[in-house]
Amino acid sequence: MRKPLPATAAWRISIWTTLAFAVGTALAFTIVYLLVARGIRERSDTWLTGEAEVLARVSADTPKDYLYDRIVREVAELATQEVPDERNASGERLNSVFFLAVDPKNTEGPLWVGPGGKDEFVTAIQGAKLLPGAPQSIRVDGLRRTFRVVVHAQNGQTVYLGLSDQGANHLLHRLARSFVTVWAGVFFLGFVISYWSARQILLRVEGITETVARIGAEDLEQRLPEPTNSDEISSLARTFNDMLGRIQASVNELRTVTGSVAHDLKSPVTSIRGRLESALCSVGKEDWRETVGEAIEHLDRLLHFLNTTLDLAEAEAGALQLDRRPVDLSQTLHQLVDVYQPAMAERQHKVTLDLEEHLLVEADSLLLGRVLSNLLENELTHLPAGREITLHLHSRGESAELVIEDNGPGFPPEIMTRAFERFVKGKGSPGHGLGLAFVGAVVQAHGGSTNLSARPDGGAVITISWPMIVLQPS
Repeated sequence: MRKPLPATAAWRISIWTTLAFAVGTALAFTIVYLLVARGIRERSDTWLTGEAEVLARVSADTPKDYLYDRIVREVAELATQEVPDERNASGERLNSVFFLAVDPKNTEGPLWVGPGGKDEFVTAIQGAKLLPGAPQSIRVDGLRRTFRVVVHAQNGQTVYLGLSDQGANHLLHRLARSFVTVWAGVFFLGFVISYWSARQILLRVEGITETVARIGAEDLEQRLPEPTNSDEISSLARTFNDMLGRIQASVNELRTVTGSVAHDLKSPVTSIRGRLESALCSVGKEDWRETVGEAIEHLDRLLHFLNTTLDLAEAEAGALQLDRRPVDLSQTLHQLVDVYQPAMAERQHKVTLDLEEHLLVEADSLLLGRVLSNLLENELTHLPAGREITLHLHSRGESAELVIEDNGPGFPPEIMTRAFERFVKGKGSPGHGLGLAFVGAVVQAHGGSTNLSARPDGGAVITISWPMIVLQPS
């Protein structure tokens, strides 16, 4: 079901991104507006202060004859012409200038140059408490505008020069409207771009979601498309595909292990059941003890098989609990060879030891003993009678290297590269294919390595490399 637009992640991402951008641009426009308004005000105030000083000087220096009013009025009118002739849409002039010169000695009254009558301006000036040299704003009754006025006194004469700020306000209003228009366009365009970008990215995420939803336990072959670029979504797709590959391999391995375990358990369980039934039928006879003993022996083998399988699974999963302690590998080999020597002699095998003494490794002693026992058991089980087995143990850098070689038939070519894998064994092997797999998993869990090769003149060579403890000289 398709989600409504406000409920989509693309909408939320784009709207919040656009709002943040809109707030930032509005703040920037406001700062620019305030700076422009301040600049216009400072410019008009500077002009007013300078012109008021000039007109006050002219008014004071001009002789008080019949030409005085005419000269001062013309100078004032010239000053008003310096102001830009800005008009509104109806043609009304926005910038108005007035000049008022008050001389107590002039009996004809103040000299006035400006728009309309002077009485309203005189009333506004008298009520404003103006300070000399400091431009201030006054509002004149009957006019829809304010004036910036500066007063200048010289030689007993006071000059008032005022400039209407309607032109500056008109300019600032136009600037504000332009800012709002640009801001609205930026807001809309930013939203469209943000939504489109977020939608394109989330479409790829939606494709991943749909692919994942189609993947089930029986359909692990599907993979996500991996784009050629290297952005975060592509990395997510590659990582998910790698995870699917590991899951598929684990599931396949689990199915293989389950099938193999079920197959290998069927025969001993059937044999044990048959022997126990035979023992039940032999009540009163003396041979029932032997039958039960054989059943117990089969149970021991079955238990050993199950323990080995579980330990191998833990080792391959990296969950094997290790009790690491310093172990003398050469001494352990001597003890195990002594244990296996009677069985070797019975099979007419000749065992030769070439061991470097006092090689210490950090290992779980029980697991190390099982690894070495598996290797010797493998030689004892699969070698024809009357063969030679040689064990070499020497230090190689920071590792202790154990090499076991024999002059037997060697490993079949088809399992040479897979001998340390689970359930891999030769056609005639009586085992379950877990011995060498257990050896490889435990050695790897200890940080070592294993290798299998063939002797040039026939036979197998198994090489085990184990991290060694290097004793520092005291």
